[in-house]
Amino acid sequence: MLTAFTAGLLLITVSELGDKTFFIAAILAMRHSRRLIFIGALAALAAMTILSVLMGQVVSLLPKLYVYYAEIVLFVAFGLKLLYEASQMPAKGECEEAEEALEAVQKAEAKIRHKESNLAVVIKAFVMTFVAEWGDRTQFATISLAAGYNAFGVTTGAILGHGVCAAIAVTCGRLIAKRISERKLTAVGGLLFLLFALVSYLEGV
Repeated sequence: MLTAFTAGLLLITVSELGDKTFFIAAILAMRHSRRLIFIGALAALAAMTILSVLMGQVVSLLPKLYVYYAEIVLFVAFGLKLLYEASQMPAKGECEEAEEALEAVQKAEAKIRHKESNLAVVIKAFVMTFVAEWGDRTQFATISLAAGYNAFGVTTGAILGHGVCAAIAVTCGRLIAKRISERKLTAVGGLLFLLFALVSYLEGV
């Protein structure tokens, strides 16, 4: 369980820091109560984590050999994809994830013509975060981890990782966003995926 917890915590923390959901929380926190945005964002990320772990448990019912190779292939594929994306990014420049997040927030808030209640703010943070996270690489990574590792460990580790990133986003997201190197974070994420592919391979040998 400790291995699963550590894997979930590391993978999610590195992958989510500077991700689209990170910037959505950071931008919303500049316009609304930080506490409300944190509650909504973390609730969405926790729900997505639990859903992904359940999907992973369904996948784990497949023959162990298939799950073993599929897990390695997925981690390698994500790792190489991220490293390739990092190599194509300029050393400096605007963060694409931040631009997409800002556009999403602006579209959502353009529809609001009156002051929102606390519940409405929480729901908005929940929905925007959940939609942005759906189909994200961290969702598939969580599914892969849950298929091969302890489900409870992956769940707690991943939720804690999401909580750390969400807390950073709502408290000092604007400051962090100016200093985040999307290229470096993407490269680190790619290397981490490859590391987990190696660990998964060695555990099955």
